Amino acid sequence: VQLQACGGGLVQDGGSLRLSCTSSEGTFNNYVIGWFRQAPGKEREFVAADRWSGGTAVYADSVKGRFTISKDRIKRTVYLQMNRLKPEDTAVYYCTTGRGPTSTWSQPRSYYNWGQGTQVTVSS
Repeated sequence: VQLQACGGGLVQDGGSLRLSCTSSEGTFNNYVIGWFRQAPGKEREFVAADRWSGGTAVYADSVKGRFTISKDRIKRTVYLQMNRLKPEDTAVYYCTTGRGPTSTWSQPRSYYNWGQGTQVTVSS
C-alpha cells in the first residue's frame, strides 16, 4: 500500500494549511489513519489519528484545538486541517495506516504503511 501525503508548503505564523492523504488501494478500509511529523534532528512525533470507519479522533496536546482530521468517503481522502500554525509546527508531515486500539494510536510502531511526507514550514 502506497500512501501519498500532500498539501504542505510555506505559511506565516498563524496561517492555515490542509494536508491530504490518499491510498494506492483507493480506500482505507478499516484502518486507523495517523498523522505524524518529524522536524530536523527530532524523533517522529504523533500528531493525530482517527479510524476510517468512524469514532473519535485523537490529537496530540500540542495541536489539540488547532488541527482537525476529516474524511471524505466519496473522494476516499483523509485531511488534516491545520489552523493557527506556529513555527514549532514546522516539520515533514506523514500520513500512515495501521490497526489497533485507541491507546496505541500515538505510537509509530502501531502503523505499517507510511507515505513519503510533505514539508510544512511556518515562518515567524
